[in-house]
Amino acid sequence: MKIFLTGGSGYIGRATIAELVRQGHTVEALTRSDSAEQSVTQAGAVPVRGSLTDLDVLNQAAARAEAVVHLAQATTGDQDLAAATAMQDGVGDGTYVHTGGSWVYGDTYGIVDETAPWNPPSVVAWRKPVEDTVLARGGRGGRPVIVQPGLLYGGDNRLIEEFFIEPGKKNGAIAYIGAGANHWALIHVDDLARLYAAALAAKPGSVYLGVSGVCPTAKEVAQACAQSAGLDGKTVSITFEQARAQMGPVADAFALDQQFTPAKARSELGWQPVHTDPLHTFAHN
Repeated sequence: MKIFLTGGSGYIGRATIAELVRQGHTVEALTRSDSAEQSVTQAGAVPVRGSLTDLDVLNQAAARAEAVVHLAQATTGDQDLAAATAMQDGVGDGTYVHTGGSWVYGDTYGIVDETAPWNPPSVVAWRKPVEDTVLARGGRGGRPVIVQPGLLYGGDNRLIEEFFIEPGKKNGAIAYIGAGANHWALIHVDDLARLYAAALAAKPGSVYLGVSGVCPTAKEVAQACAQSAGLDGKTVSITFEQARAQMGPVADAFALDQQFTPAKARSELGWQPVHTDPLHTFAHN
């Protein structure tokens, strides 16, 4: 299958391109710079120069493809929806896989699935109208699918690295918010890449949580990270106000208590997470 992909030079994108190519697909990937072109080429894709605001480029690339995987992070909901619309128009009856996120459900109060109500923190509240519109377009003959990744780990560990590990190295202890008893719904980047590949065969209108089903507490993650960071397991509790001052509004998301099951993706797509011991990975990364 010929696939057009956005966000190919990013953390998830490189892993997803590699998985798609491994499965025999050919991939064109959107790139904004020479370094991004080099990155996607090394991953196995053909670069297409442009950005998420180049709607004609997106539309034409999607029209050349049999499926689209939209991984790039837009700066606003309006920008994301405009890009999604251009690509859905371009791919026509082909599959369009859109990236959402698990944070939109807010605190889950136990283990839930894709039927849980949304209660998003402000940092991701813009996703609701975008995803609703993407799915609604399936009624006109398209094949929209949404993947909602959990908090990623493995490889670069971008968010956890940026907001917890690197500051912890400087301060001598990895932080967690409050008591650290809130659960994080984690997914290894390689498992997520396989889910995106599997989603190409999903029924139109499907929504899948991209989670492993293993949800350690934030304190447990901090302790494991402190071990691998050479801090002798040292952790420190910070207040929510301190977290907000240091991280900005994303602190609201890191403070969520979330537990999800990947049962729907397992049963409908035959997808099975391979990486199910995130604490070991954090401790020995």
